[in-house]
Amino acid sequence: MAALSQFGAVEVLAADRSNLSGAVALVSVAVDPVQAELLTSASDSLRLVANIGVGTDNIDLAKASQLGIMVSNTPVVTEDTADLAMSLMLATCRRLNHCEKLLRAGDFAAGASHLGVRVHGKTLGLIGFGAIGQAVARRARGFGMTILYHGPRPKVEEATTLGAQYCASLSDLLARSDIVSLHCPLSDNTHHIINAETLSMMRPGAILINTGRGALVHEAALVEALAAGHLGGAGLDVFEFEPQVTEALKDFNNVTLTPHIGSATAECRQDMAMRLVANLKQFLDAGSVIDRVV
Repeated sequence: MAALSQFGAVEVLAADRSNLSGAVALVSVAVDPVQAELLTSASDSLRLVANIGVGTDNIDLAKASQLGIMVSNTPVVTEDTADLAMSLMLATCRRLNHCEKLLRAGDFAAGASHLGVRVHGKTLGLIGFGAIGQAVARRARGFGMTILYHGPRPKVEEATTLGAQYCASLSDLLARSDIVSLHCPLSDNTHHIINAETLSMMRPGAILINTGRGALVHEAALVEALAAGHLGGAGLDVFEFEPQVTEALKDFNNVTLTPHIGSATAECRQDMAMRLVANLKQFLDAGSVIDRVV
């Protein structure tokens, strides 16, 4: 707040957002819906929505573009989010959460005898091969993993550098992967990209990791796949109905859950704050932003 106040008056929005009138810039985070009605109501003055985070699925981008309102983000979370994706992968495969609970409950022997799944040498399927997906691939190479990726188009140069193989079809990637990790943006095309049908395409015993957006996964279908024993586990940092978590997911000892902490390191959060400030400064000084989305 102190950093923002250098640019002028700063107000925190009321619950009904009635005090947005006259605002030139709106700072938002992923859980703040910035939809058409709000943008239209403030369009006489509002010229920038500065979102903290990479994803902007909380913002009606089409309406913002129509109204001439710029949208920026803070794409400085790559390495920390990739770290968390690998952490979830390791924790879920090796059942760290369950084994720790047994140890803390005084049952050392049960924890010691609980078998997990090897990570080294397995096939990792990345859905989305942007900056974070590629950062996960770099880490996976250190584990001797075979790396597959799926997206709208092949990224030949990046894939060659990382030794990754493009799968033109999602079904091909799912059928070949021991571990599937989600790194695609949330859109109409990717909403529930993991659903009953695509879950059935995954290998028996496969592991699902999601550090992207919760609504990429149909959680009811995920619960069914876990209950049926088709999946070997899941590691989730984001949730379909966030901040609510589907209760049934808490009952599985092969599911690792974290509360949307992909960027939750002191260093990353500082980087995000500074990038927000840099975007606002450039906007006020030059009418442009560093990280323009629309």
